[in-house]
Amino acid sequence: TYDFVDGNTNVYDDHTHGMMVLSTIGGKDPGKIIGAAPEADYLLLRSEDVFSENLIEEYMWVCAAEYADSAGADIINSSLGYTTFDDTIQNHTYADMDGKTTPISIAATMAADKGIIVVNSAGNSGNSSWHYIGAPADAINIITVGAVDENKNFSNFSSYGPSSDERVKPTLMAQGQNTIVATSNDTVMSGNGTSFSSPVTAGMLACLWGSNPTKSNLEIMDAVIKSCDRYLNPDEQFGYGIPDYYEALKACSDNLNFYIAGEYFNFTSSQEERVGFSVYSIEGKLVSKGSFYSPFFWVDIKPKSEGVYVVYFQFKGN
Repeated sequence: TYDFVDGNTNVYDDHTHGMMVLSTIGGKDPGKIIGAAPEADYLLLRSEDVFSENLIEEYMWVCAAEYADSAGADIINSSLGYTTFDDTIQNHTYADMDGKTTPISIAATMAADKGIIVVNSAGNSGNSSWHYIGAPADAINIITVGAVDENKNFSNFSSYGPSSDERVKPTLMAQGQNTIVATSNDTVMSGNGTSFSSPVTAGMLACLWGSNPTKSNLEIMDAVIKSCDRYLNPDEQFGYGIPDYYEALKACSDNLNFYIAGEYFNFTSSQEERVGFSVYSIEGKLVSKGSFYSPFFWVDIKPKSEGVYVVYFQFKGN
């Protein structure tokens, strides 16, 4: 943990927003809330001063991103955005939302260039006079996330795109309306905001990348974007739309794909792979084990008695 505003390691004492954001991605309280990636490792870094709004906060975000990079972070979730400030001289304009003008967006683009997946809230200005995404949601080669409800309907508060240089923004959508979040009094509630659709997305990306660790950040993002339901017809509200992470997994998987037909399992891979297997009874007792090349016929290891069995396949050292 580190607090770049106060210069200490206590990130828990100023506001509950960060905790609610974290709960949607890292929460693990069975029966109450399970985040999108509860087994990931997290750095908790504060760069936002909730008591004022000044341009210096963008530079603190830059410091936090540098810290995350130096610590080996793979993904940055950033549930914030900047448009106007307490001192109007510092204000951004929509024309600044080109990914190359504001300090925070320049830094977010640099983080993406270094191999980090940056996931940022589109913003909650859809109903305001600003209307559009803020910074760093306009950054280049990052995932900018708008909000839908549980029925996939556009949330009217979600900020609109495109970027001022007419790139597709938001990139994609996730549930940011009636999203389940943890509260500071040890309960759960539903919350609204692209602050919550962003970490939901970051968690899904973490799961996808974790299962395909040899892929680059851009390859993972490309697979997710191409899985979206409006990929061929993006717009200023939904961007490329709502992703199908199973389709993204199939598109970029490093693992062997397999299908079941009759009584054999057929594995497909870009190269010949030897596959290990272990068969367990439903009680967890090892029934048989061995290895094979595809296809694998169930009759080769069929247990003596009928029942429910668990088959564990191992390949590529996993």
